[in-house]
Amino acid sequence: MTRETAATQDARRGAFSSRLVFIFAAIGSAVGLGNIWRFPYVTYENGGGAFILPYLVALLTAGIPFLYLDYAMGNRYRGSAPLSFARMHRKAEFLGWWQTGICAVIAVYYAAIIGWSLRYMLLSVDKGWGEDPAQFFTGQFLQMADPASGVTLDFVPGILVPLVVVWIVVIAIMALGVQKGVGATSVIFIPVLVLAFLILVVQALLLPGAIDGLDALFTPNWAALGDTAVWAAAFGQIFFSLSIGFGIMITYASYTGRRTDMTGSGLVVGFANSGFELLCGIGVFAALGFMAQAQGVAVGEVVASGIGLAFVAFPTIISEAPAGAFLGVLFFASLILAGITSLVSILEVVISAIRDKFEMTRIGSTMVVSMPLAVVSIVLFGTTSTLTVLDIMDNFINKFGILLVAVVSMVVIVWVLRELPALASHLNAYGSIPVRGWWTVLISVFVPIVLGFILVQEFRSTLAKTYGGYPEWMVSVFGWGLAAAVIPIGILVAMVRWRPDTPTEIPARNMEAER
Repeated sequence: MTRETAATQDARRGAFSSRLVFIFAAIGSAVGLGNIWRFPYVTYENGGGAFILPYLVALLTAGIPFLYLDYAMGNRYRGSAPLSFARMHRKAEFLGWWQTGICAVIAVYYAAIIGWSLRYMLLSVDKGWGEDPAQFFTGQFLQMADPASGVTLDFVPGILVPLVVVWIVVIAIMALGVQKGVGATSVIFIPVLVLAFLILVVQALLLPGAIDGLDALFTPNWAALGDTAVWAAAFGQIFFSLSIGFGIMITYASYTGRRTDMTGSGLVVGFANSGFELLCGIGVFAALGFMAQAQGVAVGEVVASGIGLAFVAFPTIISEAPAGAFLGVLFFASLILAGITSLVSILEVVISAIRDKFEMTRIGSTMVVSMPLAVVSIVLFGTTSTLTVLDIMDNFINKFGILLVAVVSMVVIVWVLRELPALASHLNAYGSIPVRGWWTVLISVFVPIVLGFILVQEFRSTLAKTYGGYPEWMVSVFGWGLAAAVIPIGILVAMVRWRPDTPTEIPARNMEAER
């Protein structure tokens, strides 16, 4: 590729206007719904304050090193996940499409949770969930059908309309492009998100019983450090929250300048994400401490994870707390902002891949990708079956999609293609933090072994019984089936020839930078 061709292609694909915009976008991708409702519960269940130690070890030995790997690929090969893998080696392209398929699946159900948050933000104003938030959530709100009845087409206006609104907003953001859409959204939303959550935390800390909640969260159970499951939970949380291993950071890094300090940026993103998670833990458990005191029970009896925390426990807190409406609007607005920045990054992986492969315009690729995904999302998650299907898809695509492709990608890059020295050289060309032997050892040996161990443990525990007690056919279709289907689909798409205007060799300027 000539200098002119490389520059022309970069201009056509779009780019972030500065390193700061890239950092905001990367933080926006990493900071998502999981930070707010998953991290506090995982910390509490795995040793409280003692969990912070394996969490930090996981961040430094796996999270940031893998983040560097994604950054190196995207910035060196200047392409979406499939194009970056194709430029590394033609036969590795399917790994990029595997990652792209995972993102498409996640986008379909992720939008639904943002839609629920939008509706609950409005409900917070007059505490519209009534006296029993748990019954309201599955009853009047979701109108949840019996899982045994399978997938229904009984649409629920209360969840259908917010879901449509979310897709309209997100499609508009994606159509605006890399800088005006993705970058500008992150630069605006991330500071607003942090400010809103800081206000929420201060408000929660002023509630009676807040100290009891913090005590329950951070009291260390040092015995937990001897449990391998606790360490597995720490590494799983880091990969879950940092958006690594499934194409997002490869895509974002391809939009940065060729002389960008990728290693320094990685540290900022990694620690910003973890700092926000700790902030979430403080705010959420302070509020749960208030709820426990109000009900006269221990904090452990009101702790919930995931859906239970966001749409059952927190509405209960809002109903009882002083200035509860204000607290509720802030909490659910934070979920919306965090969710949109993450959904934008997920969709960008798919749109960028389609643009690169088929030489489409930004608006054309946005419509080709977003409209079908929106239709599937609305059909599956605007109905009474929404919670069942979402729970199955989320569990399997995260455990057996993201973790598996991460392990396979590392093995292929390190041991089959032997690309790690070239990637290290690229990072060192302009990085403020040099990567030496320590990074090679972590990426080639330590991280694959740890992730492989987690994957085997999850596989064994999932096979032991039907997930969630759901009908086996639903688990087979929306769980095992979807997680497995993205692999052959990725292989088939990789067999399609690239358009002539998309060079599949390494950009010349990047080679020069490493010399």
